[in-house]
Amino acid sequence: MIEANQIVKTYGSGQSCTYVLKGIDIKISDGDFAVILGASGSGKSTLLNVLSGLERPDSGKVLYDGVDITVLSDSDLTKFRKDNIGFIFQQYYLLPNLTVEKNVRMGADLANNRDYGEIIKAVGLEDKVKKYPSELSGGEQQRVAVARALAKKPKVLFLDEPTGALDEATGRQVLDYISRLHGESGFTIVMVTHNQNIAEMANTIIKMNSGKVSQVLTNPVRKMAYEIGW
Repeated sequence: MIEANQIVKTYGSGQSCTYVLKGIDIKISDGDFAVILGASGSGKSTLLNVLSGLERPDSGKVLYDGVDITVLSDSDLTKFRKDNIGFIFQQYYLLPNLTVEKNVRMGADLANNRDYGEIIKAVGLEDKVKKYPSELSGGEQQRVAVARALAKKPKVLFLDEPTGALDEATGRQVLDYISRLHGESGFTIVMVTHNQNIAEMANTIIKMNSGKVSQVLTNPVRKMAYEIGW
């Protein structure tokens, strides 16, 4: 269970101080597929960063099964992320001088996972293992990023607009891989998007507006990646 209690986050100081998160309270159950939905500037990416431990809030608590990660030292927080968290961003952040296999192995090594070849196969890149990022399409690069994140066997996978730079066909393909692997492995997904159609794939929809949670919905019927609008 992930719990956020009265999370406040600001940027700047004095007259230039901007409140980005204004007392956020949410709960995300283990194994959930949660989408944080909102327009640009609503605070959704900042909330993702705080929930994942990439940023510290100004006040409030973020608890994982009752453990408050906001009070951890920098070294302990880094270890927590290493042991528990996976990230997929809109930008792929692949190392250009490493092959597909070696990029994915970077994630696998963090968990001493020797079976990362199965993840590469699961995302359909087994014939690309010796290719470099510059030799791949955008969708293939994002699938490498997905495989790298999953190869470390995270308990929680955070995604920030993972299809934002992809065309419709490739975006659906990436979402289909993520959703299928989630169903097989049972990890928790927390995804930020501004695309309301993608929210139809989630169990839980957290709507944000102006730094606050405006609504939390439970999706009665989840759709697959090829069933949603775009």
